[in-house]
Amino acid sequence: MTDEEKKRHQEMTEIELVIGHVLRIGVITSAVVIILGLGLALITGKTGYPAGSFPTTFSAIFQGVAAFKPFAIMMLGLFLLILTPVLRVVVSIYAFAKEKDKLYVWITTLVLVILVFAMWIGYLGK
Repeated sequence: MTDEEKKRHQEMTEIELVIGHVLRIGVITSAVVIILGLGLALITGKTGYPAGSFPTTFSAIFQGVAAFKPFAIMMLGLFLLILTPVLRVVVSIYAFAKEKDKLYVWITTLVLVILVFAMWIGYLGK
């Protein structure tokens, strides 16, 4: 194995570790936020919203979090959980670009575009 191959292998190992950390941190953060919202709901006995109602837009979620509404905090945790694999795709694009693998950069970028488009459609459909 040449020095260049060793360096490339070491870089890819480091990027894989970063991807693992991103996923781990995202899942742990979202779990903590969801547990905080659930704990607040259990302590107060209220959700912060009328029965059958919950925040569905970004602004409603962030306004609810600012007002310490338990359902809004739990929705933020779910939003963070959904964003975790999206962030992993972004880091993968960087990894493939660093490796100079143009085909996988394009494929992964297409995956990111599809994810963003699907989230946008879901947001519009509410």
